[in-house]
Amino acid sequence: MNKIEQWYDEKYDEWDRLERHKVEFDITKRYLDEYITGENLEIFDIGGGPGRYAMYLAEKGHKVSLLDLSKRNIEVAKEKSVEKGIILEDYIHGNALELDEYEQKYEVILLMGPLYHLIDEKDRRACIEGALKLLKPNGIIVASFISNYAPIQNYLKNLYPIDSIDELLVFLDDGISDGYKGFTQAYFTSPKEAKELMNRFGLKEIIFAGVENILNYKEKEINRLEEKEYKKWLDICYKLSKDNNVIGTSEHLLYIGRI
Repeated sequence: MNKIEQWYDEKYDEWDRLERHKVEFDITKRYLDEYITGENLEIFDIGGGPGRYAMYLAEKGHKVSLLDLSKRNIEVAKEKSVEKGIILEDYIHGNALELDEYEQKYEVILLMGPLYHLIDEKDRRACIEGALKLLKPNGIIVASFISNYAPIQNYLKNLYPIDSIDELLVFLDDGISDGYKGFTQAYFTSPKEAKELMNRFGLKEIIFAGVENILNYKEKEINRLEEKEYKKWLDICYKLSKDNNVIGTSEHLLYIGRI
């Protein structure tokens, strides 16, 4: 955990990441809008970085608490909250594997970061189990994964020089990265594995989506489009996001389930 915390504390600006990856941010928000219904809900954003999604939901009137492993991310969340005039219920520097002290009071839990930093399957299961214990009956969990095709897609999208084909393809075998170039300790998962992991907890699957799908390879060009054209492509992306034929073309996978 120290390696991951240091990465976000010292080397990586998670707030600005979603400025660069607009499609990921906007498609995910669209799913949150569609399935997080009701007013003034208690929401726990576990591993939510500097609180991009937490603040988005708080702006809609929900009571959102944020927990993250990185002290810097929590500091940024407090700073950005002040700038935006938003107050979260709590800003917690904590570990997604240590949730026993929190109450079972949430209608919604976001788990949109921890599962792609936990290399051991037992830790991923423990993280989900801990989160589910905090959900009220009929509550919703939203979980994110990074696809094991993402490193290949990232190289293709940016046309980075390839030092070793085998090193680039290895994530299709075990998904484990001890410190992938340009990233920290991570676990990349196939769509099949991600679905099976979540469904083993007896959840009712609401959606399983490939977030960026066909827009992934044209991200930079899509970001530069005027708003009217950008929204057209975003609509296409959203309609295709649950199409099993293209889910594997996404770097990020999104699961929403109900207990």
